[in-house]
Amino acid sequence: MMRSVGKAALCGAAVARGVYETARRRSGQGAVWERTNHAGRTVHLHAGPAAAAGTALALATAPGVPPRARAAGALAVVAAAACGAYDDFAGAGDPRRGLRAHLGALRQGEVTSGAVKLIGIGAAACAAGAVVKERPLDKALAAVVIAGSAHLVNLLDVRPGRAAGAVLALAAPGLARRGSAPLAAAPMGAAAALIADDLAGRTMLGDTGAHALGAGLGLAVAVGNGRTGLALHAAALVGTALAMDA
Repeated sequence: MMRSVGKAALCGAAVARGVYETARRRSGQGAVWERTNHAGRTVHLHAGPAAAAGTALALATAPGVPPRARAAGALAVVAAAACGAYDDFAGAGDPRRGLRAHLGALRQGEVTSGAVKLIGIGAAACAAGAVVKERPLDKALAAVVIAGSAHLVNLLDVRPGRAAGAVLALAAPGLARRGSAPLAAAPMGAAAALIADDLAGRTMLGDTGAHALGAGLGLAVAVGNGRTGLALHAAALVGTALAMDA
């Protein structure tokens, strides 16, 4: 099992770092890639697509994991990253944040980039949950866990290194679960490869990277837990999201 875990983590780290360095060299510091962080410092978003690519490829090739789980992982991460990227760029000037703000706008007939992101990630989570679980209730709980994890990691991306560090901490217990350990190692590898630049204030994950890492984390949790574990994780994620959005 440890060999499979190592391969998945190494794949995630190598791909994430490779994409990051390539994007940084080719894109430079163009305004479209720049954002202002919490300290008023200009940083770039190259860590986002790098985290997404590393996590998706590591999940898709994770050894010792059923093909259905690998496919579900790649689907969830790519969809979450795409939805996050849409919000990163289409919603760059929108000051509204949080579930309530975007759902409130949707009730008034305005489809914000945040609402598109929520719907898209939710739909991808439902599809992934349906792939990795057999019974309807388990499918629904898995979808909540995957979408909720993506949302949680994004909520934490407000200070350098916080989201990547959370992924490393939250995914670590999954390394002990036989059958899903390589899935947990995938987002850990990608996060580990980028956290130093994130902490140094050179880059940020943005919605693209945070949602991708979170979806990968949620997929590992969904595969590695039965109904009771899924229910507990889902309740914790929903409760945390409501508390943080209050």
